[in-house]
Order: sequence, then C-alpha cells, then structure tokens
Amino acid sequence: MAGVLDSVNQRTQLVGQNRLELLLFRLRGQQVYGINVFKVKEVLQCPKLSSIPNSRSMICGVAHIRGETIPIIDLAMSIRLPGVPREERANCFVIITEYNRKTQGFLVGGVDRIVNMNWEDILPPPKGAGKDVYLTAVTRIDDRIVEIIDVEKILSEVSPLDQDVGEEVRSRSAQRPPGHLPVLVVDDSTVARRQIERCLTAIGMEVVTRNDGKQAFDYLKEITADGSRATDHLSLIISDVEMPEMDGYTLVTRCKNEPAIRDVYIMLHTSLSGVFNKAMVQKVGADDFMAKFSPDELAERVMEIIDRE
Repeated sequence: MAGVLDSVNQRTQLVGQNRLELLLFRLRGQQVYGINVFKVKEVLQCPKLSSIPNSRSMICGVAHIRGETIPIIDLAMSIRLPGVPREERANCFVIITEYNRKTQGFLVGGVDRIVNMNWEDILPPPKGAGKDVYLTAVTRIDDRIVEIIDVEKILSEVSPLDQDVGEEVRSRSAQRPPGHLPVLVVDDSTVARRQIERCLTAIGMEVVTRNDGKQAFDYLKEITADGSRATDHLSLIISDVEMPEMDGYTLVTRCKNEPAIRDVYIMLHTSLSGVFNKAMVQKVGADDFMAKFSPDELAERVMEIIDRE
C-alpha cells in the first residue's frame, strides 16, 4: 500500500501536538478498526505462509519478508471473532508492525486509509464493555465507530512475556534503603499497567496508576494545588505514549511547562520501539525512554533513577 509510511520528519511534526495518524482497516465484517501508523512498518498483500507445527490457532504461519522471518497472526481470531479461512488468505492484507521490540504481522481483511486525528477525539472504551474487551479506545470517523484494538493484550496472550523480576535484581533491591516516594504509572492498557505495577512492587515501590495523560495531569495538578511540588509526592512518572484524550508526548510537554511539576523525572515507556523515539523524546523534553517490556531492565532503571536523585 503506497504511502503508508511517510518520512520520519513529517511524522515527528505530530509530536507534542496531541495528534496521531490512524491506519484504518477491516477484519471480516464492516466494522472499522484502527492502529497507530507509528507502529506500522509495512502493509502488503498476504504473502505465502509457512506453517508452524504446534502453534496457537491464531498463528497463520510465518512469512519471509525482507530478510526477516515474521509470525503472522489472524487478528480477527485473536479478538475471538471468526478467523480467515485458509483459502481466503491470499485475498487479505498483512499489517507488519513493531511492538515491544518484536516484529509481527497481523492478517486483516482489507486496508482502508490513513487519517490524521487529535488524541482528544480518541476516547476510552465504554465502561460497560467488560474487562475482557480487546479495545484500548474508540473514536468516530465519518459517522462510523472506529475501534482501536489493545494489541498488547493480544500479544500477551499469543506470546506471553516473562513478567517477573529476576532474583538477582530482587536481591539488590532488598539492600536499598526503604521509604521511597511512589511511582506514577500512566498507561491505557490494563495489561501494561498490571505488568509495570508487578515489576515495581517486586522491588519495593509503591505505585499510583492513571489510565491516560489527562487523568495523570489532573492528578498532578491536584497533588500540587497546596503549593507543593510534584517531587514532594512522587519519585518519578512512567508513561505510555499512545493514550486516549492526551498522549504521553503531550503529557510531558504540559508537565514541563508547569513550575510545580516540571522537575519530576518522566520516563516514556512504550511499545513504540521504532527508530523515531529518541528524537521524539528529546523534542518534548522527556528525561528518559525505554521500549516495553523487560521487567529486569525496567526495575534496574527505576532503581538507578531513584538512587541518583
């Protein structure tokens, strides 16, 4: 699909403006879904797939693309919809993505177009949707509801990550003095929040969570309303980038413009592990960046940050 990936320079212009580009696609029905273009490496007609013995049912196989062997996941089946029959796959598309330091492809029925949007127009899923819903957000485009799928939840089920901090890191954390201020964790994915909280709790940290940048910024304003500073209440902030209503880049920009908040250390912790991130982090003024998700690496980085403060 020509034009799916524009130049890095053009796309980084969105950073700090609370905007994103969504690639719209369909699965087997008429429902429209979206994925952030920053996570998309390529879109192509479904290539020839090689089967993987004893693999999960939603794994269609692997494709050999530009020197890489990439697992192809039936996205419909991953969210508990009917999968694509084998004989129909040649008419489908594959969205090649990069999440959590890994490359994978998602088999979809059809690809529509790219739209430029404001994160304020991306809303959390309806509260009545249930805890097992595979959505992180919804929006409306051309009078149609567009659902944004929680890919981290899907990948945690298809290929579970090790969520436990190693014994060596735990041992080092036990030797540190107690009494550290809490860490504010900001992430719209329930799975990601749970992973990070489990990691930080393992090294003795108290954790406060918020679901998006707007909730986090409102919380920061609330705790500093008495004239105190954010550093009086928090050790640091760990924030996702992609979030409804206010993204992580905009949260950093807003925080760094507030005298009572600007000194708190902010780490962007995101599955957007592409080549653009360091430039983006520097542009908005974040203190650090880490690609998801290595519990040992995150635990060690947090201890290092707190111990040098």
